[in-house]
Amino acid sequence: MDTSNPSVFVNAELLRLYVGRRVRAVIQVLSEGNGVILGKSTDDNQITVKGSPPFPLSKFVEVIGIADTDKSIRADVWTNFGDSFDTSTFNQLCQFANGEFKHLFI
Repeated sequence: MDTSNPSVFVNAELLRLYVGRRVRAVIQVLSEGNGVILGKSTDDNQITVKGSPPFPLSKFVEVIGIADTDKSIRADVWTNFGDSFDTSTFNQLCQFANGEFKHLFI
């Protein structure tokens, strides 16, 4: 595992804290086209993901990339997570990874 360029677990609310940094998020794909994917974050807010995935996307996708703005990610790594995903648990993971247990994640 490459630890030279870690990515922070984020949801849409936390994205604003990491503009310009490497992040990872899970989204529910709502629409896609012209290199832009509109998704719903695990905290039920909207995230725009820029980039072209190398394969057709499933309903839930993890993206890793640079936070462009407080509402968008320029993705360079895409991972399909299938058509069902426990968004609540991932959202709790984001809260832990950015809260009192932050030291365990980065």
